[in-house]
Amino acid sequence: MSLKSTSKFLSLILRHKPQLIGLQLDEHGWADVDDLIRRVNRKRPLDLPTLEKIVAQDEKQRYSFSADKKLIRANQGHSIAVDVELAELEPPKILYHGTGEKFASSIRAQGLLKMSRLYVHLSSDIDTATKVGSRHGVPKIFTVESGKMFADGCKFFRSVNGVWLIEHVPAKYLKESF
Repeated sequence: MSLKSTSKFLSLILRHKPQLIGLQLDEHGWADVDDLIRRVNRKRPLDLPTLEKIVAQDEKQRYSFSADKKLIRANQGHSIAVDVELAELEPPKILYHGTGEKFASSIRAQGLLKMSRLYVHLSSDIDTATKVGSRHGVPKIFTVESGKMFADGCKFFRSVNGVWLIEHVPAKYLKESF
């Protein structure tokens, strides 16, 4: 199995469906590393050096170990209720959201909705938003007036890997970039 394939499987387990392998996450999304490795090994090979390599080399920095490396969790993107202990922060004045062109009319009407996830994901640069949008076909980039939103009382969070998170972006704070 490739590292990429194993990383995608870990993402599924740690963000959406830990029950697929009978894994228990705590209220903050942490899983015991030894238990994770043991349970993943029922489906595909995984050892600690491979897990460490996945965490270190993941281009989106999706995962974090605890300081003692006994626990692991996904940094954001969960569809299950966990509190990844995000601090509320003031965002930059502008953030970006990348999506597919096929979702643009819905976004124009309803704004950005978290859908099955806990938060809407926002990027601090257009390049990252474009990469995200490209996963859904022709990319469509929306500029988010995050400074105005924050001034209006909206709460923003930033995950340890730099992704900005919010529960909803009303359409009035969005402009189409391209």
